[in-house]
Amino acid sequence: MRIDGLMMDRPLMVISLMEFAAAYHGDCPIITRSVEGPVHRTNYAQTYRRIQKLAHALVALGVKPGDRVATVAWNTWRHMELYYAIAGIGAICHTVNPRLSPEQMAYVINHAEDRFIFLDSTFAGFVPGIKNMVKGVEGFVVMTDAANMPSAVSDENFLVYEDLIAPYPDSFDWPEFNENTAASLCYTSGTTGNPKGVLYSHRALVLHSYCLVAEFKFGPEVVSLPVVPMFHVNAWGIPYAAPMAGAPIVFPGRALDGESLFDLMEEEGVTCSQGVPTVWMGLIAHMRKVGRKPKKLESVVIGGAAPPESMVVAFEEEFGIEVNQGWGMTETAPLGVFNTLRPKHKALPKKQQIDQKLKAGHVVYGVELRITAEDGRVLPNDGKSCGHLQVRGPWVVSSYFKGEEDLLTADGWFDTGDIGNLDADGYLQITDRAKDVIKSGGEWISSVDLENEAMSFPAIAHAAVIGIPHAKWQERPLLVCVPADQNNPPTLEEVNAFLEPRVPKFWLPEAMEIVDSLPLGATGKVQKSVLRERFKTYTLGE
Repeated sequence: MRIDGLMMDRPLMVISLMEFAAAYHGDCPIITRSVEGPVHRTNYAQTYRRIQKLAHALVALGVKPGDRVATVAWNTWRHMELYYAIAGIGAICHTVNPRLSPEQMAYVINHAEDRFIFLDSTFAGFVPGIKNMVKGVEGFVVMTDAANMPSAVSDENFLVYEDLIAPYPDSFDWPEFNENTAASLCYTSGTTGNPKGVLYSHRALVLHSYCLVAEFKFGPEVVSLPVVPMFHVNAWGIPYAAPMAGAPIVFPGRALDGESLFDLMEEEGVTCSQGVPTVWMGLIAHMRKVGRKPKKLESVVIGGAAPPESMVVAFEEEFGIEVNQGWGMTETAPLGVFNTLRPKHKALPKKQQIDQKLKAGHVVYGVELRITAEDGRVLPNDGKSCGHLQVRGPWVVSSYFKGEEDLLTADGWFDTGDIGNLDADGYLQITDRAKDVIKSGGEWISSVDLENEAMSFPAIAHAAVIGIPHAKWQERPLLVCVPADQNNPPTLEEVNAFLEPRVPKFWLPEAMEIVDSLPLGATGKVQKSVLRERFKTYTLGE
């Protein structure tokens, strides 16, 4: 007698998410502020038919299973079509960050061995700069129609997206293959060394979608606007999770300033939105200018970097918008933890609720976390013991694309490079990146916590903290800040007077530099490596 589970063995395929949405949520809207300007409206049923036309076009171009096809594009309905058609035929959708330098872009395209590049018309100008550097690329497809084709691209290697898919039927016989086959490819930001490719399997993306639907509470009544780019870890998986839940989706295109986002949210009845802190700074500034929030906006998700307390307070107390923070990385597809309050937290005074929301979030099902000491010992989940954050799970990387290095620990965990602690309820507090933590006199100073406290000072608009060599203490913190008023910047004494009751005394910045702006990476994070290079001759305590 068989004693194994008598269940059907059906592969988890990315295309099944859109098949389901088209069949059972076909009239659910997909709205885009298009790159060309006008708002474009479609739905899941229409999108699925176009995905099938695109699949035929890809096959006609000679794209085979396992081939990589690059996208250089904003958040639009066409980009979503590429997500599904490329993966559906067994190829791999490589989302390229358009904010990379030409050299960086050429590196990831060559490393991925992309055969074709699909790009929005706004990026057509970058092609001459990289064309001679990407030898394996066979052609470029501009994601527009003939009427809006840029005049600068008349080369025969440039195809028009709408013309490309037009001749083909809107039905396609999807192949079935192993669910562990790669569906998409994203590269890390490459803050140290060259960017590294992370391949996501069909299985991983579908399982991740289940988790995202549950944590983000997606459903037919939830109108989501992902500001997080589709070239950044698959827009956190939202283009996969929304169809699974039959949730309407609004794409912002290329206009990501506060006023443009506000207007789109207002016009389309957006109820939730997801993005990095630098984006929300602009939205908050515009809401303050007009004196209100978009009429139906109920919540925002903040990820990519830790939000300062002042941002959480602004959303929740000024405008009545719930804030949920999340933590993850390219290597975790990306969801690792998500911050929603438990009933016991909701009974706390508001300040303590805010403190709880400032944690990265609680462990989600499917992801295991642990904190380890320098010697590898697993530390207790007591909310105090800080160490190296390690993770494992079905949507966590096991090796980099073409990577030869031993990526996991001996017992199968991925070291994230973050420093943090876990409490008994499974809430994670990130205190720093291992490379960014400041070691002063044998004690650790969290640059993340210090800069977040600094950004609570009204005279500071944006801040970053880096360690500077010190003759006595090894390192001391340097505060680099953008003042709220460039004509009236704060003094170090004023900032430290504000910080003194909020942080340990030995955390207080030793020095401060006023700048016009902080260097931001392609995903909106402050590039501390650039700041360290800029201030590399800075020394203290001599």
